[in-house]
Amino acid sequence: MMPGRLPPAGRARALSAQAGQEARPVSTSNEDPDKARRFHEAALPLLDDVYTLARYLLRNPADADDAVQECYLRALKHFDSYRGPAMKPWLFAILRNVCRAEYARRASAPSTTLDDTPEKAEQAPMWHEEQQTPEAAVLKDRDAVTVRKLVEALAEPFKETFVLREINNLSTARLPKRLAPPSAP
Repeated sequence: MMPGRLPPAGRARALSAQAGQEARPVSTSNEDPDKARRFHEAALPLLDDVYTLARYLLRNPADADDAVQECYLRALKHFDSYRGPAMKPWLFAILRNVCRAEYARRASAPSTTLDDTPEKAEQAPMWHEEQQTPEAAVLKDRDAVTVRKLVEALAEPFKETFVLREINNLSTARLPKRLAPPSAP
């Protein structure tokens, strides 16, 4: 994948399907296996949407992966306190808290120069994309760049609103609740 490009839709879903039962959290002696099963059934189908929002907020696939993992760990930990039929807004609130913590960490961390960064060997992709025609690739890239530029040009509250509504299909009735100061763990 080229730097700055968003992953293809379904990446997280493909990885979670590939992981199968391994994606379930490991139970400890004080955890209920039924809780882990219920969490798996409720939260795992939303993995793509949570990852997409993390990608837009953090603008880095590795940071987005870490944020989603932290979001799901916090959600599992506090799953007993979850009340309500809509899991997606709750996960988004937790993710926003995780991303805010990441922004704070970045602001306090010293910046690294290009010379300090170790070079990474080429990594093989974890999924296989279908081959497309060169014309389709150019058109898709041009559209993606245009949309990305337009979204990036939006002010922060509008950008988050747009991503939540248009990219993650959050209902307009739930937007004011999600954009209020978060109270999630």
